[in-house]
Amino acid sequence: MLHDYYSAVSTLNVEAVLPFFHEPSLMIVPQGVFEATTHAQLATAVRPTLEGFRARGLGRTELSVRDIKLLSATASVVEGVARRYKLDGQELDQAGVTYLLHKAEFGWKIAVLVIHDVKEQ
Repeated sequence: MLHDYYSAVSTLNVEAVLPFFHEPSLMIVPQGVFEATTHAQLATAVRPTLEGFRARGLGRTELSVRDIKLLSATASVVEGVARRYKLDGQELDQAGVTYLLHKAEFGWKIAVLVIHDVKEQ
């Protein structure tokens, strides 16, 4: 599911990204904490990030998973590194990411997204 999410982010299309998030969802990012109770609120938070990626020449983004923990039948934690690449294939940047996923009626959704420093392994 997260690999499909990263493919959606690579399109830079807000509407392609929104279905991967649970309602409500929480984002903890360097700029602060954002709670979205609806996809409309989430779109308001995600749009500037995707526009920033577009302005910086993002070509694709991918996730390198470092750890997955199944907490219950409906909750799991995934930790990894988001790597972003320019259109020419050069690395643009990377960020540590932690996802708290909830298994909803229609599959796994992102309930909490935390962007953080990349942890050394």
